[in-house]
Amino acid sequence: MAELAITFPVSALTYSVIGGILPALFWLWFWVQEDKLHPEPLRHLLLVFLGGMVLVPLMYPLQKLAIDYMGLTASTLFVWASLEELAKYLIVALLVLYTVDYDEPIDAIVYMITAALGFAALENTLFMLAPFLDGDLFKGLITGNMRFMGASMLHVVSSGIVGYTIAREFYSSKIWKMLWRVLGLSLAIGLHTLFNLFIIGDANGGKTFLAFSVIWMMAIVVLLLFEKIKKSQAKTKNYAPIKKIVL
Repeated sequence: MAELAITFPVSALTYSVIGGILPALFWLWFWVQEDKLHPEPLRHLLLVFLGGMVLVPLMYPLQKLAIDYMGLTASTLFVWASLEELAKYLIVALLVLYTVDYDEPIDAIVYMITAALGFAALENTLFMLAPFLDGDLFKGLITGNMRFMGASMLHVVSSGIVGYTIAREFYSSKIWKMLWRVLGLSLAIGLHTLFNLFIIGDANGGKTFLAFSVIWMMAIVVLLLFEKIKKSQAKTKNYAPIKKIVL
């Protein structure tokens, strides 16, 4: 196995940050292009992205508490998934959903995915840091690549689903808003739990490959749902005017 002598922790941190954050920013750019005719202010996207990152150190002690109490079981994986999906939703709700910035249905998907990518960025950075600190460049790169292909896309898909259900209830009554959000979070938590069940403890990699394949197919579904919301939004008489990119 190829190794790289990394003598300074700062170098390992730099490699980890580049490997963890740049791919997330690429995905953010990709998804923001879906709303390029009515883009969200860049400062708001940055705020939500950073909000997603802040969630990571908050999740770790809670998830450690869960595994210490229950061990590594299916119930633990469900708790982990619930914590992460609820946290991503709550940070978007806190920063966006009850402000004037949330003025069209598609915003929900954009901001949910933005928070998810912020979360994935810091999570991936931390996962890559350990092998880089050990001087193992190859393992660090493989870890980053696997996280990019799997966990990052999982966060995008699960949060995209929640964003879609929130978008669907944009013009609905309060009861329907609540029902749509419960449905979205339930689907996201269920998907996240199943993904973890498939990849954890998969010695030969067969289940992991299947999980990755399903997640990428689900990403296409989310993209199609994104387009559906855009078309539905364009037909709505209350459709918001075109926004300008604001720094």
